[in-house]
Amino acid sequence: MTEVTAPKASLSGSEFANEIRNKLKYQQGVELSSATPADIYVAVAGAVRDHLVDSWSRTRNDMVSGNTKAVGYLSAEFLIGKQLSNALLNVGLDEQFAQAAKELGFSQAEVLAAEREPGLGNGGLGRLAACYVDSLASLGVPAFGYGIRYRYGIFRQEFDDAGRQVEKPDYWLTEEEPWGHADYQRSQRVSFGGEVVENDGVTVWKPAWSVRAVPVDYMVPGYRSGRVNTLRLWESRSYDEFDLGAFNRSEYMEAVIPQVDAENITKILYPEDSTPQGKRLRLEQQYFFVAASIHDAIATFYPGEDHPDLRGFPEKICFQLNDTHPVIGIPELMRVLLDEYGYDWDTAWDITTRTFNYTCHTLLPEALEVWSGELIGELLPRHLQIIDRIDAQFVEGLQAKGIDGEQIDRMRILTRDGNPQVRMAFLATVGGSHVNGVAELHSQLLRDVTLKDFSEVFPDRFTNVTNGVTPRRFVRLANPRLSALITEGLGTDSWMADLEQLQGLAPLADDASFLERFAEVKQANKRDFADFAAARYGFSIDPNTMFDSMVKRLHEYKRQSLKILAVIAQYAAIKDGSAENLLPRTVFFGAKAAPGYAMAKLTIRLINNVARVIDQDPDVAGRLQVRFPENYNIELAEHLIPATELDEQISQAGKEASGTGNMKFALNGALTVGTLDGANVEIRERVGAENFFLFGLEVEDVDRLYAGNYNPMSYVQADPRLKKAIDLVANGTFSEGDRDVYAPLVSDWLTKDYFMAMADFTAYMDIQQEIEDTYRDQKAWNRSAILNVANSGYFSSDRSIQDYLDRIWHTAPLPENN
Repeated sequence: MTEVTAPKASLSGSEFANEIRNKLKYQQGVELSSATPADIYVAVAGAVRDHLVDSWSRTRNDMVSGNTKAVGYLSAEFLIGKQLSNALLNVGLDEQFAQAAKELGFSQAEVLAAEREPGLGNGGLGRLAACYVDSLASLGVPAFGYGIRYRYGIFRQEFDDAGRQVEKPDYWLTEEEPWGHADYQRSQRVSFGGEVVENDGVTVWKPAWSVRAVPVDYMVPGYRSGRVNTLRLWESRSYDEFDLGAFNRSEYMEAVIPQVDAENITKILYPEDSTPQGKRLRLEQQYFFVAASIHDAIATFYPGEDHPDLRGFPEKICFQLNDTHPVIGIPELMRVLLDEYGYDWDTAWDITTRTFNYTCHTLLPEALEVWSGELIGELLPRHLQIIDRIDAQFVEGLQAKGIDGEQIDRMRILTRDGNPQVRMAFLATVGGSHVNGVAELHSQLLRDVTLKDFSEVFPDRFTNVTNGVTPRRFVRLANPRLSALITEGLGTDSWMADLEQLQGLAPLADDASFLERFAEVKQANKRDFADFAAARYGFSIDPNTMFDSMVKRLHEYKRQSLKILAVIAQYAAIKDGSAENLLPRTVFFGAKAAPGYAMAKLTIRLINNVARVIDQDPDVAGRLQVRFPENYNIELAEHLIPATELDEQISQAGKEASGTGNMKFALNGALTVGTLDGANVEIRERVGAENFFLFGLEVEDVDRLYAGNYNPMSYVQADPRLKKAIDLVANGTFSEGDRDVYAPLVSDWLTKDYFMAMADFTAYMDIQQEIEDTYRDQKAWNRSAILNVANSGYFSSDRSIQDYLDRIWHTAPLPENN
């Protein structure tokens, strides 16, 4: 990566303060004497944007006029987090901001707190996409992030008095949002419905209705690279927003129906799809943003050309499909090439397959999207025709290879039963050049299990790119104390752009002074989090307890149920006097459940009520706490991760694709307790088995139990601690005596337990005892924690992007800035 000089040397804090004053006065019309922290925040953001615009413009011009292939990262989520601190760091104005804020009479903290976190994602998928666009810019690779600017995010999570999750709109756009710039001149028309007709041998799609896709651009500054890429998020608008005739007839609601229908497409992330209407809206959403993005890319690389030669389009840009949500882009590009540019089928197919690549993020069959042919035919009739022909051509090719009929039926993109279904993962695998998993184990299981038929026929199409996280946000900004200690220990801050340099910390794990300093950093972070949680959530937290965190999307395979059952078992041991030497700990949960996921939401209710009962029991005071802060997001993560000492990564082996939370925790000096699942495998290999708490079934054990007659009750009966914990849930201890509240959970644990929490419970309790014994030796614990930091440099998203460049995209950074 080419490192350029940041503007620190040429701009003083006072000069930056003057820029902020000018923004405040001349752009916002606010006098400093009456300015609020929110006013200052908007002014600072505007001043930072001014420092980015020239590099942004130069990057776009170099991308379009040069010969370096760009990357179009298509993703339904971009969980970018607050932008100001990241932009200040990357442009090199963080120190000037500290001085300017003081000069203007404000603290850095209150200005940064005024920013609202964008509701543009839900979890790991969106955070990964945000890390990747950051790393692309930091490496100097030209790129667009393409997605949707959701008005209300997924939802804001609240808990009611009964501990249940309540979904509320996330009004993140109710105040001035200075980062996104709507570019109406680059809007695109996206159409739906209608019919396909043949006119003189020419196929013509006649849509029934269209919406306007308006791009809202966010600058993505690279860290000391001098490059600024674009995150282009689309908003849906109506072409006929207002029916004046209906309004004049006093039909006021009818007057805005076109506007409401159009804007619904980008209202929320992942509309509930348990109803036909929800499924329809979700498909509309997916097609909307990929269709707009494909047309935008053509307009960007062939400006002003009515009929450009698109045979070189794959050399201009390649599209990475971040999971199955954007896969409808494959038939859309085919449609554009065939119907709008007149290419023959073979030429169009060659262009398309060289343009797309697919990242699969799951091993769960139910998570591989499947759309009914009927729905696609209703919304996108031309695309269904194209998918049908892709499938027929694919089947013909399989037959020519001698593949038997049974395997062909398993591999069909469009099933041929009475209710035809389009398998989007299969379409992505056939319609692109590469398929990658996101951890070594995950990629191997993709080949061996999930997409086994395809890997047998197309072995060279499959590869692995292990996920990563950006160290700028998740170490430098989230954990400034540790960042300063790392820089002191290494003698340079260049590790932020080359994370493998952290290996230089390994010898310091045996340095008594460094160990002491590391312990002081962790304890200070714990105190800070306790203060933050008290102010934000009203929590009382003892920073002298072990901080034990399990934060991730609530899903049964991630096994929050295993963790809460262990907590209940510890609570029962305290109550019956058998836990005299129990290590005092505070257990943190953070998770949202999908609105329609009943079992996940019931688990949330249980966790909240276990926390309530424990908190109200004087016998447990000072020994065990459970805290479940609502609405887990990046801001909360940036406070909790640096304070955490034990990270829970306890999904059933073979179910987690990768995980990136585990990487963030390890980089911040937490030890992991986990199964051999996802990226846990690679983390353990790198940090050392002795610095990782491993337990539980392995993939082969899980497969063996699935193949046999798994009986969860046998495990319950074999461990009195587990039986006691389940009995407490069943008898109403955590539901005010109501035995029916958690009956579905109890029934599942005793009779189904598909993800085998019961089978792993005893091993999990045993490893927790080992964890407590290790934690009591703080020198040994901190030594292991430092070695986790030192050996986690591989998990930088910069390294992940370099792997994509080498293995999949085959492009490189733009030439060095002049």
